[in-house]
Amino acid sequence: MPERRTVALVTLGCARNEVDSEELAGRLAADGWELVENATDADVAVVNTCGFVEAAKKDSVDALLEANDLKDHGRTQAVVAVGCMAERYGKDLAEALPEADGVLGFDDYADISDRLQTILNGGIHASHTPRDRRKLLPISPAERQDAAVALPGHAQEIAPAPADLPEGVAPVSGPRAPLRRRLGTSPVASVKLASGCDRRCTFCAIPSFRGSFISRRPSDVLQETRWLAEQGVKEVMLVSENNTSYGKDLGDIRLLETLLPELADVDGIERIRVSYLQPAEMRPGLIDVLTSTPKVAPYFDLSFQHSAPGVLRAMRRFGDTDRFLELLDTIRSKAPQAGARSNFIVGFPGETEADLAELERFLTGARLDAIGVFGYSDEEGTEAVGYENKLDADVIAERLAHISQLAEELTSQRAEERVGETLQVLVESVESEEDGPVAVGRAAHQAPETDGQVVFTAREGLVPGRMVEAKAVGSEGVDLVAEHHELAEAAR
Repeated sequence: MPERRTVALVTLGCARNEVDSEELAGRLAADGWELVENATDADVAVVNTCGFVEAAKKDSVDALLEANDLKDHGRTQAVVAVGCMAERYGKDLAEALPEADGVLGFDDYADISDRLQTILNGGIHASHTPRDRRKLLPISPAERQDAAVALPGHAQEIAPAPADLPEGVAPVSGPRAPLRRRLGTSPVASVKLASGCDRRCTFCAIPSFRGSFISRRPSDVLQETRWLAEQGVKEVMLVSENNTSYGKDLGDIRLLETLLPELADVDGIERIRVSYLQPAEMRPGLIDVLTSTPKVAPYFDLSFQHSAPGVLRAMRRFGDTDRFLELLDTIRSKAPQAGARSNFIVGFPGETEADLAELERFLTGARLDAIGVFGYSDEEGTEAVGYENKLDADVIAERLAHISQLAEELTSQRAEERVGETLQVLVESVESEEDGPVAVGRAAHQAPETDGQVVFTAREGLVPGRMVEAKAVGSEGVDLVAEHHELAEAAR
């Protein structure tokens, strides 16, 4: 009997990282590793790090140190860093954090089992040397599909699986088929639509370590969605660095418009959600599909970042307050209950008081359901690091606090506006609280992790994975309180 090998995956960061972790889990399970939920029960703890901003990097380092502490009083024998921070810093991270027994880049994912076994046996796998992954793919998008480059979450180089593939691992029926193992029981799962980004925003380092934009083939996305439906998933969220560019390297920039109805037709899937949309790339046909296709959520995760024209140009982005408001008006004219959210950076180099006032004007008129606000900080390797007119840290902190408070007030008001609406809510959990079990779910305008949720007034007949019609009867901050229609009718 082969020796028992256990591994736990600790995932930090965005939904894209969650997909990558489930690919790693699928590869490991296929090679005989036993996946465990808690790092204390694992021979190897794999921490999928985030390398986006300083706070995320700190969280990643803290998670690695916490996992390292388990070596003294748990089963854990090795701690390995993977993910964006590991890819971005490679051997520099390994030297700065000797507590990590290995720092693996994206190129190691296809051989993750061998890498972990080597480290578990006391061997050393050399940490990779960071490089600009944009240079690994052709400049022309049309020439990228056949490039041999590691693309986490795409699983393009998987060999056919054995007949006795462990339960919960996606079946393989060809070299481009998915290999994935679910790490939870949520009725919601993300699917990679693409990887990388061709935009050159001056504040963002992501393209340098995620690479240039490359789409997954529609057949791959469909196959993975069908498999997730077989696993009990009811909602699929399509993720990438920029979903509005999907298909441009496949010869059809409108490919998303044809793919969405096909995904919505997958048996068992109740809702399709699209995230990460670029306002400058929104087109009428895509808006039409997102607002009129059954089972496709009229949900718009729009990356505005700011609304003052001068700041946007310095960010190497496009648009202004009036154009952004016009875009939202167009969306709501087609789907009045459409959800909209965005993130914003305050304190960007050169941002004036007038620019901040312009951002306030936009936020006040936009009626967004969720708003994320970040204070600017230099990200090494980005163009903005060399900008002049940097704002003092205390000025950035003051503006961050001001806009954050405004965002909280505005999103609470938006939730109040939704009281009385009829909602399609996917029940996600039944939680135990002091007053008894409480059912919690999300409506079409609420994405996992980033947005608000729906709390039901009663839980009878509600189980995770059930899509129900409900009426919003109250709000608590960004959250809604709702009454399940069947219960309301029974009370009459």
